[in-house]
Amino acid sequence: MKFTALLHHLNEGSLLKAFYRLEPKAAPGVDGVEWQQYRMNLEANLKALCIRVHRGSYRAKPSRRVYIPKTDGRMRPLGVAALEDKIVQGAVVEILNAIYEADFLGFSYGFRPGRGAHDALDALATGIQRRKVNWVLDTDIRGFFDNLNHEWMLKFVQHRIADRRLLRLIGKWLRVGVIEQDQWKASESGTPQGATVSPILANIYLHYVLDTWTHHWRRHHAQGEVLLVRYADDFVMGFEQREDAEQFLNLLHQRMGKFGLELHGEKTRLIRFGRYAAMQRERRGQGKPETFSFLGFTHISSRSRNGNFLLTRHTMRKRLCAKLSEVKRELQLRRDQLLSAQGEWLGSVLRGHYRYYGVPTNIHALDQFRTELGHAWYRSLRRRSQKRSLIWERMAHHVTRWLPRANICHPWPWDRFDARTQDKSRVR
Repeated sequence: MKFTALLHHLNEGSLLKAFYRLEPKAAPGVDGVEWQQYRMNLEANLKALCIRVHRGSYRAKPSRRVYIPKTDGRMRPLGVAALEDKIVQGAVVEILNAIYEADFLGFSYGFRPGRGAHDALDALATGIQRRKVNWVLDTDIRGFFDNLNHEWMLKFVQHRIADRRLLRLIGKWLRVGVIEQDQWKASESGTPQGATVSPILANIYLHYVLDTWTHHWRRHHAQGEVLLVRYADDFVMGFEQREDAEQFLNLLHQRMGKFGLELHGEKTRLIRFGRYAAMQRERRGQGKPETFSFLGFTHISSRSRNGNFLLTRHTMRKRLCAKLSEVKRELQLRRDQLLSAQGEWLGSVLRGHYRYYGVPTNIHALDQFRTELGHAWYRSLRRRSQKRSLIWERMAHHVTRWLPRANICHPWPWDRFDARTQDKSRVR
């Protein structure tokens, strides 16, 4: 079924909700308009914006290109949209969510209402722990957001949407281009990372390119069990049989190439993983089982105290080192602050770290992060004075007072997965 009339849902009320969902302190786009400035005459601004959208006189502005560091040392390009573009995109995203949430499959978790990274991690851990998973396909799509094909994107949207005015809006955002070093660059492919509408467009693209195709393949062609968990453009697959995994990987290369995408050769690999991986690799003299990373955690095949298979998850070393480097740089900027102010800030950093990485089997990595944070703080405080009168015994008191101990904030993944699905959805 196609929706032929949708733009009437984009009204002043939906624009107002989209405005208040924005981050007030976010960086401005090429127009230089900030959230607080726009709010001063909000009602008139939104009314004028709504009229322009419905008359067809609304013009999208190019995104402002900025770069942020990645964990591997490279720079990730982001596009900062103008404020009014963010508002209109936010209202359109609500319309698209209402349509596509009925279509998206259960193993898709990224940027969907009511779903988050830990839901994807729970589904993956539960699937590996309970299903017949002997091989894991760890994949990476090379520059997905930069190589998304505009023509295919609009074709996919047209499967469900026939409102030409809404399609025209999406086309404008795809082709509007970017401003980098005061130079305009056309956007022949891709959608800017950081744009409000980009996550839902990415999900729509991969829904047709990957999700529905993979779901059909495993139901009609796979010989053994197949597990898939996808979060945005990051996905992991588990296979019972190696033949299925190798056949699927060959087909996946062809499938991605058809739609202008490419798998990263160095980051895409098929590894033996699961309850029998250690025994089989030991028999072949290959050492410990290989590991893979997903959403900030390194996943490891190990054993529980009673000898049964147990999937363990540790904080990725790259993420840990990157966060420590970020904290050290911030400590240099806060060197002149009172010790109590520094302690409160470091405590908030630790609590935020625990809220994400505090999963069972990860307590040692949490302890390590707290220890390294304490030593970094100690070195920073000693640099404030040439006398270096601060000794570690006194510093240990400050660490105990301000830095909370490692805390497991999350239950076992299969317990939470069962509670969330209530036996209504099997692990897929």
